[in-house]
Amino acid sequence: MALHIPFDNTYAQLGSGFYSRQRPAPVAAPQLIAFNQTLADLLQVQAGDLVEMAEVFAGNQVPEGADPLAQAYAGHQFGTFNPQLGDGRAILLGEVLGTDGRRYDLQLKGAGRTPYSRQGDGRAWLGPVLREYVVSEAMFALGVPTTRALAAVSTGETVWREGGMPGAVLTRVAASHLRVGTFQFFAARGQTAALRQLTEYAISRHYPQAEGPMGLLRAVRDAQVRLIAAWMSVGFIHGVMNTDNSSISGETIDYGPCAFMDHYRTDQVFSSIDRMGRYAYSNQPSIAVWNLAQLATALIQQLDDPQQAVEEATEIVHTMPALIETEWLRLFRRKIGLETAQDADMDLISDLLELMEQGQADFTNSFRALADGRAVDYFRDSKAFEPWQARWMQRREQEQDPQAIMRASNPVYIPRNHRIEEMIASAVAGDFTLFERLGTVLQQPFTEQQGAEDLQRPPEAHEVVTATFCGT
Repeated sequence: MALHIPFDNTYAQLGSGFYSRQRPAPVAAPQLIAFNQTLADLLQVQAGDLVEMAEVFAGNQVPEGADPLAQAYAGHQFGTFNPQLGDGRAILLGEVLGTDGRRYDLQLKGAGRTPYSRQGDGRAWLGPVLREYVVSEAMFALGVPTTRALAAVSTGETVWREGGMPGAVLTRVAASHLRVGTFQFFAARGQTAALRQLTEYAISRHYPQAEGPMGLLRAVRDAQVRLIAAWMSVGFIHGVMNTDNSSISGETIDYGPCAFMDHYRTDQVFSSIDRMGRYAYSNQPSIAVWNLAQLATALIQQLDDPQQAVEEATEIVHTMPALIETEWLRLFRRKIGLETAQDADMDLISDLLELMEQGQADFTNSFRALADGRAVDYFRDSKAFEPWQARWMQRREQEQDPQAIMRASNPVYIPRNHRIEEMIASAVAGDFTLFERLGTVLQQPFTEQQGAEDLQRPPEAHEVVTATFCGT
């Protein structure tokens, strides 16, 4: 059976100013590491034999109907604007329509140099490819909006970073790869006609009910509100929330130095390049607001009377913090078993988080243990936890089934940082057992699975990951 991808491309029709046509660069000896059959079924992608799939998902063969290109965009990187970025190591093969009626991009990451590569080699090494594969699929299972992974392929070539690393290519699936930086690219150049064209395309593709640029801004705001609150609820830290990594669709995109918290810390930072903590765990909501303000600035420039839209755009942006807090509170209520809302709930949740930080309690396991009455085991000072527990138990008596709410809201398993690093080290040595095992267990993160207790365990002192890296 031959591999078949039913491409239906639209982005390529926008015109050459939006991208550069670029075929993937062939690799020496591609081998298929993983293929996501469930996702393939959604995308109506018909699998072929292993050799053919390795050739296609490595970029050696361009499948029929594909229209490969590298997208252009700009972006604020750690607050500094760069007017020329773009896909430096990723090539969009094309788009497909899923069985759910939605449109999806298929993109090869690590497929070689493009006109936007600058000094880069356009390649990816095995570690970041497997990290994104596992973490993005885990995020999907956790219910967090995200790009997904269709395939991973080793290239048989060496990629040089700190040293020689095995090369790999990831096939990433996204609702689109439109970013805040895509709009900034045209706004910075004063290309208002292209900006209008991009705005109309984004509305048609993602938010057909939105009316005009301000309608798009409001829709993106609401999608980002849901995304950031979801990140916070599972202890996820993106690490590089630049505007070129901020998706218009409201999906988690560009898993570089991402990580999950072990013990709770509001100022937790893992990214090795985030030296000032700009993208720390607790800063993610405010950074999302800042990024939306940059989108507003870009969108306004296409209007005949920009000054007229400033007031509306300002209102849209300024309401975002309160909306994030409301969604955050809804999700964290559920994490402690509450479905109904009371005024004192914010204090109850905040006091628990303060106790967790003081007691260095494991974020994931402490919340999960609330349903089983074992949360006290995760606090160094049990006596400090007990008064809060008494308040909470009194409050939850007003709920019908708090245990069920908590079990559906608090995962047993997350992609623990130390397990991800262990998986990468094993894979570099040629052993993909842990990669496959993580992929299986993390598909059902809310269900306790026999024999997977080690994947629930926080790291020992010698296993703690203190820094994560982009891998570019």
